Amino acid sequence: MIMNDVPISEFKAKCLGLIEQVHKTRQPLRITRHGRPLAEVIPAGPDRKRKFLGDMVGTVEILGDIVSPVIDLGEIEAYRD
Repeated sequence: MIMNDVPISEFKAKCLGLIEQVHKTRQPLRITRHGRPLAEVIPAGPDRKRKFLGDMVGTVEILGDIVSPVIDLGEIEAYRD
């Protein structure tokens, strides 16, 4: 993938046009100061539709019993006194 270098002064002057160019050509842009890289502008990835509920499905693993009390019921009664 070819990356074009642009001096920071030029990027400042033509920022919106350069960002639009990256979007249209899908080619990244490297911003430099005195010939040294400062930052890279890369095209955004595809817009992923996210569901509000259920977006994390399949990312959690339940290990063990999550319903039963952690300690014995007798111990709970002992702490009440």
